[in-house]
Order: sequence, then structure tokens, then C-alpha cells
Amino acid sequence: MTRSTVLVTGGAGFIGSNVAASLIEKGYQVVVCDRLRESASGKWRNLAKYPIWDLVAPEGLADWLARRGDDLDLIVHMGAVSSTLEVDADRILSNNFALSRDLFRWCAEAGRRFIYASSAATYGAGERGFDDDQSLGALTSLRPLNPYGWSKSLFDIFAARQAGLGKAPPQWTGLKFFNVYGPNEGHKGAMRSVVAQIWPTVVAGEPVRLFRSYRPDYADGAQLRDFVYVRDVADCVVWLAEGRAVNGVFNLGSGQARSFADLARAVFAACGREPRIEFIDMPDSLRGAYQYFTQAEMGRLRAAGWTGRTTSLEDGVADYVKRYLATADRYR
Repeated sequence: MTRSTVLVTGGAGFIGSNVAASLIEKGYQVVVCDRLRESASGKWRNLAKYPIWDLVAPEGLADWLARRGDDLDLIVHMGAVSSTLEVDADRILSNNFALSRDLFRWCAEAGRRFIYASSAATYGAGERGFDDDQSLGALTSLRPLNPYGWSKSLFDIFAARQAGLGKAPPQWTGLKFFNVYGPNEGHKGAMRSVVAQIWPTVVAGEPVRLFRSYRPDYADGAQLRDFVYVRDVADCVVWLAEGRAVNGVFNLGSGQARSFADLARAVFAACGREPRIEFIDMPDSLRGAYQYFTQAEMGRLRAAGWTGRTTSLEDGVADYVKRYLATADRYR
């Protein structure tokens, strides 16, 4: 049975293409808004296995919404400048805040639902913890470490304020993604997950190099992150797309912090090799702003009704390596 039509911005990207695939598998008609860039980047391949309903260039989105917006039930807004290394703050704000603001307002005026990607980067160094308190006081107290995190935080605050004024879409849900890994990230280059970056090293029989710790309470390689498999993220978005009355900004991770050494060992195990890990100095530019711990507090999303499973690090890495990275076809 054909379901409603969903627009996925950034739908050819890493998380967006996985979300689009999961929605199509559930019977939704999916319209993708994205740029495919050069064919060598492989971004088009992220979409090649699924029959998308339409493809819209970002510069043509406003016109498309004016002509075809009545067909939509939901916008899933995954599009963004996602690099934490991007230094052009004007570019980041134009893409990550201004476009999000405009789509939020369009959905509010048109009575369409809105799901969007926020980020754990809004928490900065994590000195205030990782509790997804949705109050304006809590949202405005966060101190991101880079323009990307700030742009996401700025939009979370905007959405919460609009909701407080009664000017929100009928459903609006922001998801603060933690460290997502999985298929369809090959085009991201240096911003690929650590799994994708170290896999060629492991296959080549070379040691994986991780940063030394500069804090006495963390051993080398014991810095902790909340690693979440992209299929779990897509499953949650599909659950929200089913028409759930879930409004607000929520964490989305595994809920379990694991070390980079654990991650490396999982890649070695998936490749059938004994772990070989060495430690290198961290660049001076990172030492003062490096996160030693992230972990999603998942209580609010669970209380909202999400009962989806989160894949263990070992199972997720094994699936990613064996079904994608180690095969001729690395795309979902």
C-alpha cells in the first residue's frame, strides 16, 4: 500500500539516504532534495537502489514547495553543512539555520509535520552533561565548540521559541545525533566515521593509531563516545514518520559510551585479525577543545514511546564491515 509523500532534504547524504531507504521500504513516496556533485564522489550511488519519487536541487526547493507542497505530509530535514572543521560561519548559518528556519515556518503555515537533524555537537565539551532538557533555559545554556554545533543549537532554540508562541508545525521533532556510523558515508572524506577511516588500515595488516590521552583519568585510547549505527537512527525517524505526537528536541544515540579502543578492537574482530593499536600525540589545536566523553541520555525519547533497539557496537561494526566495507558494493 502506498503511503504519504515525504520530502527528505540531504536525502543523498549519509544519514539522509539511509532514512530515505527505510521510508521507501515502508511504502512511503520519497522526494529527495540534495546536490549529487561529481559522480566520482559516489553520492548518487547512495540513492541508486531505491525508487525515489522525485529529485529536487536545493536552489529549486522553494519553487517546488510552491508548486507541489500540497502533496507532502512530512518534511524530514537532514540537509546541512555537517563538517565540524568548516570555518565559513556565513555558509554554515545560511545552510544550517536559515534554511531550517524557513522550512519550519513553511510547515507551520502549511500544517505539515517536520522532523529535523540536530546534533550532539550542541553540547560542546559536555561540561553541562548530555541531558536533552527541552526548556529554553537549558537550550540557551549550551556552549558549542564550533560554528557547526552553534548553528544546530541556534535552530533548536528557534524551534522551541516558536513552539512556545504557538507557531510550530503540528508535529516537530529534533534529533540530536551522536556519533553515527554505517553505510553510505564514503563521500564524506575526512568526516567519515572512525570505523570507515581505520578499516583500510586493519585490512592492510597495519596497526591502528589512536590519540594519546592528556587527562590522568583516561588511559590512552579510553576516550569515550556514544557510537550509534545508522540503521537505528533511520528506524527511529521512520517511527516518528508514522504520525507520532512527539514534539521537542531529543537525544538519539546508543545510550552507551564506548572507548575508541573498543571501536578499533571491534573492527579488528570483524576482519578476523588480532588487535594492533598504537598511540600518537594529539595535535595541539585539539587538546584544549577535545571531548573525552559523550553519552546520550535516552530517557526522554523512551518516555515518548520509542522502543526501538540500539545495536551493540560489536554487532553494528561487524554488520558494517562484512555487509558493506568488505564487499564490492558498499552502498545500502
